[in-house]
Amino acid sequence: MHIRHLNCISSCPLGGALMDGHSHSLRGRLSCHCLLVEAGNSLVLIDTGFGLQDVANPRSRLSRFFLTLLAPEFRRELTAIRQIAALGYDARDVRHIVLTHLDFDHAGGLDDFPNATVHMLRAERDVAVAQRSLLDRMRYRPQQWSTRANWKTYSVEAGERWFGFDCVRSLDGLPPEILLVPLPGHTFGHAGVAVEKAGGQWLLQAGDAYFYHAEMDVERPRCTPGLRCYQWLMQQDGRARVANQQRLRALKRDRGQVVQIISSHDVQEFERAAHRPLSEPPDFVRSHQGLTARSASGSTGG
Repeated sequence: MHIRHLNCISSCPLGGALMDGHSHSLRGRLSCHCLLVEAGNSLVLIDTGFGLQDVANPRSRLSRFFLTLLAPEFRRELTAIRQIAALGYDARDVRHIVLTHLDFDHAGGLDDFPNATVHMLRAERDVAVAQRSLLDRMRYRPQQWSTRANWKTYSVEAGERWFGFDCVRSLDGLPPEILLVPLPGHTFGHAGVAVEKAGGQWLLQAGDAYFYHAEMDVERPRCTPGLRCYQWLMQQDGRARVANQQRLRALKRDRGQVVQIISSHDVQEFERAAHRPLSEPPDFVRSHQGLTARSASGSTGG
């Protein structure tokens, strides 16, 4: 199971270092960390980031509030579909998309993959479609849902236990090495996505269960004041969010040699996992040379 790390358009939130911990300007920088998984003869995309239509028509697709607050760096070459094409693939190779949740910055690229089956927790679909609150209407954008007929949802009442997490399940049509891990809090139907690599190692994309790498510090967890405030603003179940952060820290403490945990928006985590700067798309030649070498040695690691 080979995994590629894609930054599918950075956000540049007001607050600078108060948000990302290191910027020297008025605006900081956050990643939009998506995963591209080679699974047999097809590709699986975990979250989509922003899509081509978001880049072309942001004012009609996204709320004015979040456009002002986050100022996404709209570059066509950083959309998932363009990065996948640069790697030598076709959009039709993406047969499945697994979503951590339906927020606009995680699901904006759904339109770019009309043939893909989209997997998510049923609670996420239900809350997003209901559009009950003003915040829901700003974060969940039906303008991005042209492929809604392809959505496949799952109940949290079924599944198995996985490293201390309950109701974890495999997904229809996907290999058992890809699992959906309920992590409610940020949204009611928020989930992580676990991918098994070589040698029994796992990568857990925890989505927006946390935002800043130091929140996973086992001894002294901490977060920037801006991101702490943003998480409070966006949470649908604060108690569950905090509890799941505690469970993720315990997982890192007890199983850190087996499970690598990453989030969607931390730049340091992205650059460490991808081995390249945030603003640089994956290089076609370098990526395929690496894949050739792995194939020759029989390795399937990420």
